[in-house]
Amino acid sequence: MNILVTGAKGQLGTEIKKQASLYKKWHFIFCDSSDLEITDIAAIDTLVKQKGINAIVNCAAYTAVDLAQTNEKQAYAVNATGAENLAKLASQFQLKFIHISTDFVFDGTSSTPYTETDTPNPLSVYGKTKLAGEQAVLSLCPEAIILRTSWLYSAYGRNFVKTVQSLARERDSLNMVSDQIGTPTWANDLASAVLIILAKLGLGNKCKGIYHYANEGKVSWYNFAVEIIEQSALQCEVHPIKTEAYPTAAVRPAFSVLDTTKIKRDFGVQIPFWKRSLERCLTQITN
Repeated sequence: MNILVTGAKGQLGTEIKKQASLYKKWHFIFCDSSDLEITDIAAIDTLVKQKGINAIVNCAAYTAVDLAQTNEKQAYAVNATGAENLAKLASQFQLKFIHISTDFVFDGTSSTPYTETDTPNPLSVYGKTKLAGEQAVLSLCPEAIILRTSWLYSAYGRNFVKTVQSLARERDSLNMVSDQIGTPTWANDLASAVLIILAKLGLGNKCKGIYHYANEGKVSWYNFAVEIIEQSALQCEVHPIKTEAYPTAAVRPAFSVLDTTKIKRDFGVQIPFWKRSLERCLTQITN
């Protein structure tokens, strides 16, 4: 199986690349925006034909949540048009297609974990562009898998875990929002789930549509920061603050915990608790 992975230099793409060697019979083609612009459907078409692509994993995304508020055109181009282009070709050439989406498609007014059938209502431009991408994928390629995830972090790139570590080394105290609740997700775990799903689709699993994947448990940004600092053996006080005390350009959902029952049932994916995954990631960063 020849597998195209877009957004290859991002957190998830990097983790998939690390695990690719476990799948000896598969050939991966890793492309970042410098190699393949997903807003250019002709370029994708050419690559799919030249490389004999059988499956696409779309990790490419415009993820600068606050910048998207003013760079709406660019965010829509990547998150909506790009996803639409990939879905068109996946349908045309009957390719397996996994598209990565986000918890930001929800408005955060729920008090229980969001299921795949809950109605999206994004609060930000970023969330709206990702929802538009989902809708295009489902419309054009009904056999696709859409994986929504949340609070992604890893040993690579810029993310909350590495930022907290850096700030805790520089400062005596930090203020962190305590009234936004979600689930941190280690990109390594999500990458494993993506590859498991690909393998099962290759073996004839006919499941399709939207799935949620995040590590087990729930936590606030404040408690997440406390855990990062504690596990990193750093000395820095963390003070809880309310969302209104830390204004941002984009509105975040107050509660965006994802229910992962469906993915565990349909694909047999085992999901670690978030603290355990954080521990493993921090060990990776240290090493």
